[in-house]
Amino acid sequence: MAEERSTPATVAPGSVGSVRLFGVPIRLHFTVVLLLIFLVVIGLGSNQSPASYTLFVLALIASVLLHELAHALVSSHCGIRTIEIVMYPIGGVARLERPAKPWEEFWIGLAGPAVNLAIAGLIFAVLFSQNRTFHLFALTEPSADNLADRIALGNLILAGFNLLPAFPMDGGRMLRAILSHLKSEYEATRIATWSGRMLAISMGLYGFIYMPMLAFVAFFIYLGAANEGAASRGRSLTQGIPVRAAMMTEFHTLSHGSTIRDAANLLLSTSQQDFPIVHGDQVIGLLARNALLRGMAHDGQASYVAGFMQREFPSVPPDRDLAEVLPLMAQAGACVLVMQDGRLLGLLSSDNLSQFLLLRSVGLQPSEG
Repeated sequence: MAEERSTPATVAPGSVGSVRLFGVPIRLHFTVVLLLIFLVVIGLGSNQSPASYTLFVLALIASVLLHELAHALVSSHCGIRTIEIVMYPIGGVARLERPAKPWEEFWIGLAGPAVNLAIAGLIFAVLFSQNRTFHLFALTEPSADNLADRIALGNLILAGFNLLPAFPMDGGRMLRAILSHLKSEYEATRIATWSGRMLAISMGLYGFIYMPMLAFVAFFIYLGAANEGAASRGRSLTQGIPVRAAMMTEFHTLSHGSTIRDAANLLLSTSQQDFPIVHGDQVIGLLARNALLRGMAHDGQASYVAGFMQREFPSVPPDRDLAEVLPLMAQAGACVLVMQDGRLLGLLSSDNLSQFLLLRSVGLQPSEG
């Protein structure tokens, strides 16, 4: 799999642990842990030695990681920083700091499968140099002697699977990049995600009957395609619209000397969930609802909001394209301050953004005043 649009302020939900390779955080989704346990159970029941099986699984994990690092390397060459790489059961996802342009997305998508093909090609070359015959059925007849054959076949499968022209596979992203030259991004994404959903449904039906593990993979493919389809629709509804058209202009602030009790009273008397903390005319922090509740539980209502506010808060200018701000709103409950020359002009929350998208979808043209 290739990239997912994101932001430095967010961490993929459900991810655990973190190591850094070449400056990029590598995280495991909790479902990968479940998959590893499943693979260990399968390995214990097989005829091959534990050492051979362990090396095979580690080699496949390393191949997937190299696949994702290739995406990150090409992204960096295109001037796009990789925020993190999250490993899922069906592969990894490189989360980028900004959306890739069509030609960038094509080459970023191609980089991962190219690495897997290169690994397989290198193994083939080594086996050929040793006058060894390649075992085509090594995966179904595993042994210590055909470990290299299995690693090569595993990389060929990874490359072929990711080159399928169906979102969220790399081939689906490459398909969208090509279609984007002929159609709008929304239409190109709609076609690629439709292919992804059809692939997932076909795999799921087959998996339920013959291979339950395949149904598990199909679920993630369908989810990825559906999420990207929704994100693309959001971009199509916000492209060219300034942030000021969707921001809340009637809001409440709290001073740095306000207490948690003051914040709780505002939370109850208004529909606002997040409160900018000000010192005079300067915004010094942001108090989210969860932080408010945490402050009340830990230190009580008399504690000061300054002790629980977020000092590094996201902010955007009012004339910024709303489509570019969508990644900042990826998490439920997210709030972004709209500021210009240090002045607070409004709030952009996930709730009012959802309302804005709903109104746009039924044909309301927003005011940009």
